[in-house]
Amino acid sequence: MSREPGCNRWLLFAACTHLFFLLPPLRTRAFAVSVVPEGAEDETELPVLQKSENSGTISKISKELKEIVFIIQSQSNSFHSKRAEDLKRDILKQTADLGKELPTVLLIHQMDGHEGAWTILPLMRDFSVTYGRNSSWIFFCEEDTRIQVVKLLETLGRFDGSKIALYIWQKGEGPHLTPVPEFCTDDVNSYKVDHCATTFSNFLPLCGEPVKKEDVFVAVKTCQKFHGDRIPVVKQTWEREAALIEYYSDYADISIPTIDLGIPNTDRGHCGKTFAILERFLNHSSPRTPWLVIVDDDTLISIFRLRKLLSCYDPKEPVFLGERYGYGLGTGGYSYITGGGGMVFSRIAVQKLLASKCRCYSMDAPDDMVLGMCFSGLGIPVTHSPLFHQARPMDYPKGYLSHQIPVSFHKHWNIDPVKVYFTWLAPNTEESLNGKKVGYNREDL
Repeated sequence: MSREPGCNRWLLFAACTHLFFLLPPLRTRAFAVSVVPEGAEDETELPVLQKSENSGTISKISKELKEIVFIIQSQSNSFHSKRAEDLKRDILKQTADLGKELPTVLLIHQMDGHEGAWTILPLMRDFSVTYGRNSSWIFFCEEDTRIQVVKLLETLGRFDGSKIALYIWQKGEGPHLTPVPEFCTDDVNSYKVDHCATTFSNFLPLCGEPVKKEDVFVAVKTCQKFHGDRIPVVKQTWEREAALIEYYSDYADISIPTIDLGIPNTDRGHCGKTFAILERFLNHSSPRTPWLVIVDDDTLISIFRLRKLLSCYDPKEPVFLGERYGYGLGTGGYSYITGGGGMVFSRIAVQKLLASKCRCYSMDAPDDMVLGMCFSGLGIPVTHSPLFHQARPMDYPKGYLSHQIPVSFHKHWNIDPVKVYFTWLAPNTEESLNGKKVGYNREDL
C-alpha cells in the first residue's frame, strides 16, 4: 500500500477515466467534473469536449444550476466545518438571488465513510454513480474558496454538456484535461478577480489574538549524532520564538541542554521516543499548557505563525493537526499527520490517546503512522493544513507555495537551512542574523 500525500496532485486524476476535469492553474483548489452518460466508457472513439454554441448566455445556462452538485472538501473540526457551512450558505444564497432552483451542496465530512478534506479519488466513483443520472456537473472546491455563481455558470456554459464530456487518449493515458483560467488562484482582494469564477483568501487564518507563547510547548526530537549540526540551526532560527521548548535525545548534553528519555536511538521510526514525549507532556509540563508541538531536529518552523493559526482551533477539542497523509485509504487504512512538518496536539487529544492504551508495536515503528492508526481507532479525525510541509521549499511547485504563508518545512539536505528559514518562515523577510541585516529572495531557492 502506498503512502499518499495530503495535497491534491494533478497526476492522481489521470487514473479516473469516467470523468472529465476542468482544472485551474497551479493547484487543484477548485475544479469541475462533467458527468459522462451511462455506457460512454465503452466507446473507443469519443469526441473532445466542445465549446457550446450558447456560450456566455446566462439565460440559457442558469437553468442548469440544479444540475450542478457542489462538493465542499470540508473537515469535521469546528473551525473547518464552520467555514464549509458558510460557503454552502453563500452558494445557496447566490442561487436564490438568481431565482433559480437550488443546486445540491454537500460537505464531505458529513458523508458516511469518507475522511473529508482531500480524499477526492475514493469519492469520484460514488459521486458519478449517485448523481450521474440527474446532474451535468460535479464541482469540487475547498472550504476557503469564494465562488461567483454567475461567473461559474458562464464558464461551464462554454462547454456543451449535451456532448460526451470525455476524451480517452488512444494510448490509454487518461482523460483530456482542460485548464480553465476562470478558476483563479488570485486573492479575493486582487484587482484581477473580475474575470474569476473562483478566488481564495491567501492569508494565514487568524481568529482573534494569537495564542500566548506560554500556551505552546515545543518538543524537539534529536539524537547525539545531530547535536553538533542540526541543533545549532534551531538555535539560530526559530528557537527564539518558543517560550517553552525541550530537546529530547539519547544523550543528556547540558550545553544544549538535552533530556535523555531513557529511550535508545533508532535509525528510523522513533515511535518509542515520541510516546515518551507524550507521557512527559502530560505528567511533567504545566497542566494548563493546552498545545504540544513535536518536531524533528531538522524541521524548520515558524512558532510565530503557528500561534496565529492555533487561534482558530479550540484546545478543548481533540485536535491532531499538521500535513495529512494517507495509508491504504479506500481499503481500510487511515490518515495520519506526517511528522517531518510538525505534529500539533491539543492536550485533550494526548489525554484521550494515552488513556486508550494504544501504543507502538515496536520501538522503531513509524511514530506518525502509529499515531494516525491510534486516533483513527478512537474515532478522532486528523486535521489537515497545507501550511505544514514534509519537504523542502524546492520540492514544491513555485505556484503552489506562492499562495501560502507557510508554517513549516522539513530537511536540511542540500540547502542552507538558515537561509530557508529567513526566506520563508521568519516573521519578516528581513531579519537580523548575527547583528547583520539579511534579505533573501524566494526565487533563489
